[in-house]
Amino acid sequence: MAMASGTAAVTGATGFIGSAVVRKLLAQKRSVRCLIEPGANLANLEGLPVERITCDVTDFATMKKALAGCETLFHLAAIYKTWLPDEEVIYRVNVEGTVSTLLAAQDAKVNRIVYTSSIAAIGLVEGGLADETTKFNLFDIANPYILTKWQSERVAMRFAESGLPVVIVNPAFPFGPRDIAPTPTGGIIRALLNKQVPGHGPGGFCTIDVDDCAEGHLLAEKKGRVGERYILGNDNVSLKDFFEIVCRVAGLPVPKMPMPGALAAGVALGMELWADHVSHKEPPATYRSMRYAQRSAFFSNAKAKRELGLPTRPLEETVRRAVEWFRRDFEAAQKK
Repeated sequence: MAMASGTAAVTGATGFIGSAVVRKLLAQKRSVRCLIEPGANLANLEGLPVERITCDVTDFATMKKALAGCETLFHLAAIYKTWLPDEEVIYRVNVEGTVSTLLAAQDAKVNRIVYTSSIAAIGLVEGGLADETTKFNLFDIANPYILTKWQSERVAMRFAESGLPVVIVNPAFPFGPRDIAPTPTGGIIRALLNKQVPGHGPGGFCTIDVDDCAEGHLLAEKKGRVGERYILGNDNVSLKDFFEIVCRVAGLPVPKMPMPGALAAGVALGMELWADHVSHKEPPATYRSMRYAQRSAFFSNAKAKRELGLPTRPLEETVRRAVEWFRRDFEAAQKK
């Protein structure tokens, strides 16, 4: 498929991956319309020559109007949280928001749609690498974020089956600059920088640089096959090794206390219960997110490399970019 030349709409444009997609589009001299959720922090779009429209992704009429005249839609808007005081919100935004947005795109006759799912919507393979064909098998440890990404991806698949030109991308754990929230992934690096991580437990995950992930979105627009999913991931790394890389780059001592899985899960459960009933503030970890983290969530990017040409820079370079940004810009970005 030839690259679209008309306006590209981006939902979740102020977010970590979303703002990186916006910058990649601008680098290609594309016209970009940022669909921004009410009350969003605009720091990631500061100074960028983009059109901005404030809208709620769950409002079909507003989304239809916002998408009028757009050639392409990158739908990234989602709540990426492992805990919320009201879980209804994450289902409304992640699932209902996907339905409303894709219905609006269908009505507005958008010619190409890249839907951002997550590797969380894909199952795991014990002792091996999961790929795009691996069935979801995480019902016992899935938190609301994981469940909503699995459900909303199924929605996107059904739209593709009905004829809507949807390509699905499944980002791995993204790291890099401009993680102003921060996301749960960026929170890992920030906690290590603040020496708030006493040790490491079992498990590991698949990483990707946020700008490589954004490039994967544009490649999916250009080369992806409708109705197909593409894992946007790079290095598969254990928690222990990841902590060592971050601390080496940051010049900090490595947390060396071994944390047995049951102990870490118990501590996370205590944090979650405290948040639920006392503090009503997001805890450092929750029981189900900890159980997921204790699995070896490793994935193959072979399909994305083969069909899209996904770029994959070295993990240490990505970590360095993230560490430098958190140390230099994080507090300033939060205040904007």
